[in-house]
Amino acid sequence: MSIIYNCIVIISTFFISVIAVFQKKMKLFVNGRKETFSKLSVLKKSDKVVWIHAASLGEFEQGRPIIEKIKSEYPTYKIVLTFFSPSGYEIQKDYSHADVVCYLPMDTRKNVKRFLELTNPSMAIFIKYEFWPNYLRALKKNAIPTVLISGIFRKNQSFFKSFGAFMRNSLKTFDHFFVQDEISQELLKTIHYTNVSISGDTRFDRVYEILNQNNELDFISEFKNNQYTVVAGSTWKEDEALLVNYINQSSNEKFIIAPHNINTIEIQKLRNSITKKVVLYSNKEGKSLSECDVFIIDTIGILTKVYSVAEAAYVGGGLTKNGVHNVLEPATFGVPTVIGPEFKKYKEVVDLVALNGCQVIRNQEEFSSTFTRLKSDVDFRKQLGKINQSYIKNNIGATDIIHTYINQKLIN
Repeated sequence: MSIIYNCIVIISTFFISVIAVFQKKMKLFVNGRKETFSKLSVLKKSDKVVWIHAASLGEFEQGRPIIEKIKSEYPTYKIVLTFFSPSGYEIQKDYSHADVVCYLPMDTRKNVKRFLELTNPSMAIFIKYEFWPNYLRALKKNAIPTVLISGIFRKNQSFFKSFGAFMRNSLKTFDHFFVQDEISQELLKTIHYTNVSISGDTRFDRVYEILNQNNELDFISEFKNNQYTVVAGSTWKEDEALLVNYINQSSNEKFIIAPHNINTIEIQKLRNSITKKVVLYSNKEGKSLSECDVFIIDTIGILTKVYSVAEAAYVGGGLTKNGVHNVLEPATFGVPTVIGPEFKKYKEVVDLVALNGCQVIRNQEEFSSTFTRLKSDVDFRKQLGKINQSYIKNNIGATDIIHTYINQKLIN
C-alpha cells in the first residue's frame, strides 16, 4: 500500500503542475511550493522549532490561539507555519507570530526528508485534520512529539473502514489527540486509540478574543449612520440571488455584503443587479457614505470587524455543496444569523441551529420572511443574538487545555 500511495502522490504532483498552466489557484499552489525550501533555509541548526500545519484559513484560525500562546511564553522558539491551500497561505503569508510561513511540500519521501532536516522541529502540531502518511511516519521515526488539535473525526473516514489499515497506522504518530467532541473520541476508541482528550474547538477562544479588540471602522460607522443594518458575509452567487431580491424590495435598512469571490467582473455584476444606491470599498473615498444603502466589501481581512455593526447577519455558502462559512464571528457579537441548509458537517453550526440561534432558509420566501421578522421583531432578534453569544462563552477554554499539554512537552 505504501508503494501505491507514493506513486499516487508523484502522479498527482505531475497533473497538478499541468493544471496550474490553466488555473490561477493551482498556479499559486505549484509556484508557492517552489519557494518553500529557500524560506526554510533561514533556520539554523541550533534553533528550537515548533512546526504547525494548517490545511487552509479555517484551520489556521483554529491554530492561531495556540501559536500566539507558544510565541508569548516561549519567545526563543521559532514557529514554522505551513499551509496546504493557497486560500490559507496567500492571506496569512505575512503573519507576524510565525518566523517562517510557507506551503507544505507534497508528501513525497524526498520532500519529507528535506523538510524535516531543515526544520528539525521539537514538536509538530496538526490542526483539525490533514494526515500525510510520509510526514507522519518520519515524525514517528525521529521521535518528534506530535499532537492533533481541534480534531474532528467522522464515521465515513478511511480510518474506520475495513480497507483503512494504511491510514490507521499513520495515526500511531500522534502522542495525543485533542478532539472537539465525544463522537470523535469514541470513533478513535473503536480503532484502539485512547490517547484522546475532548478539548473543544480553539476557534471559540479565537473569536471570543475579538471582543477585546478595537472593531470600529470609521467608514463603516459613517455608512451605517445608526440605521438598521444587515451584514451578509462570504456570499456565493446562490446566496446573492436571494439577497439581491430582498434588498431591491426593502426599505429603511442598510446592507453590507462581503462576497466570497472578489473577482472584479463578479463584483460589478453584483453591483449592477442592485437597484439601491451602492458603494464599493475600493472606491469609497470622496463618497457620501451615509447616503448609500448597500456597501460591497471588495477586499479581504475586515469582515470580522464589519459583523460588529450588524443587527442581523447572513453567512453564505450554505446554498452550495461547499457548505456554510464561519458563523462563529457574528455569533460572538451576539448577532442573530441566517444560513442555507448545507451545514451538517460543521458541529458548531449544527449546535446553533438546534439552539435556534441560527435560522435556516432554503428559498426566497423563507429568506425574505426570516429577515422581515428579524427587522420587525426586536425581542426575537435579541433572543437569537443572546443564544449565539452564550454558546460562544460556554465553549471557550480549549486553548488552555491544549497549552497545558504542550507546555509539558516543551519544558521536557
